[in-house]
Amino acid sequence: MKATRAKIDTAFLINFLNVIFLSAIFNNSAMAADIGRELAVAKHLQDGDEFNLPVGKLIDFGKALFIAPWTSQDGGGRPLTKGTGTPLSDPSDPLVFPRDFNRISAPDSNACVACHNVPAGIVGGGGDIATNAFVQGQRFDFVTFDHNDLTATKGAVDENGHFVTQQTVSNLRNPLGMFGSGYVEMLVRQITADLQAIRDSVPPGGAKTLASKGISFGVIARSSDGSWNTSRVEGLPAQALITTGSSNPPSLVIRPFHQSGNIISLRQFTNSAFNHHLGIQSTERFGADADGDGYKNELTRADVTAVTLFQATLAVPGRVIPNDPQVEAAIANGERLFGSIGCAGCHIPSLPLNNKGWVFTEPGPFNPSGNLRLGEAPTVSVDLTDERLPLPRLKVKNNVVHVPVFTDFKLHDITSGPGDPNRESLDMNEPTGSPAFLAGNAKFLTRKLWGTANEPPYFHRGQFTTLRQAVLAHAGEALVPGNAFRSLGSYDQDSIIEFLKSLQILPVGTKHLVVDENGKKKKWTEHED
Repeated sequence: MKATRAKIDTAFLINFLNVIFLSAIFNNSAMAADIGRELAVAKHLQDGDEFNLPVGKLIDFGKALFIAPWTSQDGGGRPLTKGTGTPLSDPSDPLVFPRDFNRISAPDSNACVACHNVPAGIVGGGGDIATNAFVQGQRFDFVTFDHNDLTATKGAVDENGHFVTQQTVSNLRNPLGMFGSGYVEMLVRQITADLQAIRDSVPPGGAKTLASKGISFGVIARSSDGSWNTSRVEGLPAQALITTGSSNPPSLVIRPFHQSGNIISLRQFTNSAFNHHLGIQSTERFGADADGDGYKNELTRADVTAVTLFQATLAVPGRVIPNDPQVEAAIANGERLFGSIGCAGCHIPSLPLNNKGWVFTEPGPFNPSGNLRLGEAPTVSVDLTDERLPLPRLKVKNNVVHVPVFTDFKLHDITSGPGDPNRESLDMNEPTGSPAFLAGNAKFLTRKLWGTANEPPYFHRGQFTTLRQAVLAHAGEALVPGNAFRSLGSYDQDSIIEFLKSLQILPVGTKHLVVDENGKKKKWTEHED
């Protein structure tokens, strides 16, 4: 225990020293006016720096921003705006001390790494249940549950004037690890492009199957007048299906970030999370000083690019296969059963990136309004297979990178019905405050299983401490494989758990994707690198 604790403390110490070191890189001399100031980031990148700095330094600065403990002097906090970016319901009661932090409606943190640090303090990971976010609580000014306060979405009542409770004010979500996120975004860019190409080929009166990389997203159709019919489209969030007529087709954009499929890209995730959780507003999303705290340009366009590239280039998860022959046999058996009982139907073990999709570009092609978009600035590129990036890395084989992500990027209802405690009270993919929003949510993105074993707790709320509990909770669209698991004998069930336990975030600097318990390269059939 002492040795493990020492490793965690050392990791955080190194990260803290990196902040100081990188601040020095971009602020070579302290001005007299800076004496006594308490800043996490002494000097920001200026727009244009992202095109002049070496990509490595840009990524390093992005990491410094990710682990920086932001202060009020950096612009942390948002006195006059909600976490959604809209003005307070009651601007006469600004979010200043002692109302500047709120666990439910946020700001609720000082640093990105405060929630993204599992396993063992590795920057960019998931989080313990203690760091859960109250998603959609940020539409309130400052949650108090005070029944004397009747102002809608200020402290106690929702959009319809109903008093909220801790269970109904928001959706409790466990932070997900960001490892391999660059590959995730590039996969969904290619899938989205494929779906849009199919959509654009559908004539009035026609219908076509939406499919990409072996994944079916149902059928899109058009009426004879050219209007769009999405009733048979599967697995996409409501925002991707919006259409207002024949000349405005549904976007069909895959949204791989947030557990209910709400965020399109790492850049959108960055802009939203900095404002929601830290009260740091990016200029590209919010302008100079939208929150009224007197601090302008709290996060520059170049800063956002740096943080985005840092997340995109995080190491990918791998496999740990112990040398014990009995454990090896169990893992092999569990991996086979994972496919045969139907788990791999949604948790697809590997998806192909082709056409040099391993070259991550920023800005991305599908960024929504309020985020830097194609054509608004030059493109910054980084090859995700570059061995100079954090290890381990995926490799190009026969002009394809196979990404062992274990997902289909679709939304599925995996709950047993209205009384299932895994259902959420709000649907963040519907317009805020609408009847559909308040009706709740039961659809979640298929969990990316790479790295899952050492990023507990499990399921979208993080309420399960074991992988077995998470497997047994599968219902709804996952009922058939769930029942198949329940019908297995104890050894076969245990084998599947051992297989899942092998899917891990590897220690920093691990060179190979498949290793034994000592970190040495492991031969494991087609998984060899």
